[in-house]
Amino acid sequence: MWQNEEMSIEEKLKATLNLKQQMENNFVSLGQLLSEMKRYKIFASRGYKTFNEFVENEFNIASTFASKLISTYDLFIESLDKDEKTVQDIGLDKLNMIKPFVKQAKFIEAEAWINKAQEMPTAQLREEIKEIREQKANVKKTMKDVLIDQYIERMVTFFNCGRKELNFKLALYFQDMDLDQIRDIIRTRQRQFEDDQLKAQEAADK
Repeated sequence: MWQNEEMSIEEKLKATLNLKQQMENNFVSLGQLLSEMKRYKIFASRGYKTFNEFVENEFNIASTFASKLISTYDLFIESLDKDEKTVQDIGLDKLNMIKPFVKQAKFIEAEAWINKAQEMPTAQLREEIKEIREQKANVKKTMKDVLIDQYIERMVTFFNCGRKELNFKLALYFQDMDLDQIRDIIRTRQRQFEDDQLKAQEAADK
């Protein structure tokens, strides 16, 4: 971990904010340059096989961050033809928050998202996006999804482990089991589950 004992905590916080501000002031120009270098395959002329290797070695920029800068520039400046000042004023953080929605939106909806990003504080925008995603996730969930989520939550809590470790424990449990017997049990319970869901749907439709 990087440390500088000569700097106080307040100095470190100020230095971090200054560096972040420098990035905020230049992310559009940097995104443009990176986008053009990728488009015209400048990396190949420098002897690199991929653009990712190029930016990581030549500029010490993580390829994931470079991709974020490029996609932000390409979407908001190139595709949507927003002026640089508007994009700059919104800021990289908020642009990346709304990017997934803007990509899929029609022009009017995209404009609405850009207006929100201009007007809302970062925390408020983040909270609204979180609520929208939760609503979409709940709408898409079937009763099977709910059952799976409840089962996984119960198991990881009981064993006090993550999903990967849970899969390992289940593999240990099932490795010597009679699979034909398990299949018969699953078929019976699946039929019961589907019958219960059908009855619930019929009751809701009355």
